[in-house]
Amino acid sequence: MEVQLKETDFTNVLENNNNVLLDFYADWCGPCQTLLPTIHKLAEELKDDVIIKKVNVDENPALAAKFNIRNIPTLLFFKDGEPKDRHTGLITERNLRDKINRLK
Repeated sequence: MEVQLKETDFTNVLENNNNVLLDFYADWCGPCQTLLPTIHKLAEELKDDVIIKKVNVDENPALAAKFNIRNIPTLLFFKDGEPKDRHTGLITERNLRDKINRLK
């Protein structure tokens, strides 16, 4: 499953999915790498309820700027195309599940 999101796909993903979680990250970011297995696990497990995509801030600086991403990892939760919640820094799988469940 492809979890990378390119800027060109951004609008399409938001317009065609009710629940979207974007993980803004960088390859050189230690906490981002720590979060990676959880993101992949939940992306596969919850694919019928929420679309989870990773956005590399180095490759998509305009998208990161659009949402004022200053620190990574930052998770943005969208409902019906609108940003509804945001979390910066590491998060446990349980807390991330809770946030996703509130989104649905």
